[in-house]
Amino acid sequence: MNPTVSFILISLLKIVGIVFLVILPMVSYAVYAERKVSALIQDRLGPNRVGPAGLFQPIADAMKFLLKEDFTPAHVNKLYYWLAPCLVMVPAITTIAVVPFGSTLFGVPMVIADINVGVLFVFAIASLGVYGIVIAGWASNSKYPFLGGVRSSSQMIAYELSLGLAVIPIFLLVGNLRLREVVQFQIDHGWMIIPFAGDWKNPAGWLLAVPMWISFTIFAIAVFAETNRLPFDLPEAETELVGGYHTEYSSMKFAPFFLGSWRLAFSRHP
Repeated sequence: MNPTVSFILISLLKIVGIVFLVILPMVSYAVYAERKVSALIQDRLGPNRVGPAGLFQPIADAMKFLLKEDFTPAHVNKLYYWLAPCLVMVPAITTIAVVPFGSTLFGVPMVIADINVGVLFVFAIASLGVYGIVIAGWASNSKYPFLGGVRSSSQMIAYELSLGLAVIPIFLLVGNLRLREVVQFQIDHGWMIIPFAGDWKNPAGWLLAVPMWISFTIFAIAVFAETNRLPFDLPEAETELVGGYHTEYSSMKFAPFFLGSWRLAFSRHP
């Protein structure tokens, strides 16, 4: 087979396998786990009707998104109203391309695009998601989505700096921006925040765990802020903004906003 054709076919197979067979189920069941943990904290049962222990609830939710009436309000700017969910979803999916999901499978590297500037690619593409949120808030022609869009853009841009600076110590230590090399470094020397989980070649490496924990803490806080998760949920504050920038969205136009935030969270935890 022609090498170019073979490369394209293998890349397509990896895209389908990683995005649709790994990421989508992972996102769905991460939501299920969050709902179960929230219910436990609040002394509730959580999802428990669809399947044993509610395990089929994510499937029911997906079917609800697909079958629910797709309603477009008359007062919205329709072109940008339809474009906004795509601008949120596409960057979140694209960042998955450089995240390694394993070493090799049948001799094929388990990463869609093993580029040498992987971390810069993730930050560059993920930062484009803010445009979808701003456009969604503006195109809805409603005060609550507009305020949610303004809040979200301010918050995402503000925490982008902390997010980027937090990973600098990692790449100073590894000496490479390729995410596969970062993973390999931790295989060889142990986790950066838990050095005793591996074999650090240099005893001074234990001291490196201190700045790594500082970076990890800053990074974790910034990720919650970037994805508008509690306690940084002001852009979608139900108590005052109904639903924030996606108030006027329903059905499969709302699903990209919901899935995009979770996929972005996964892509930023390689």
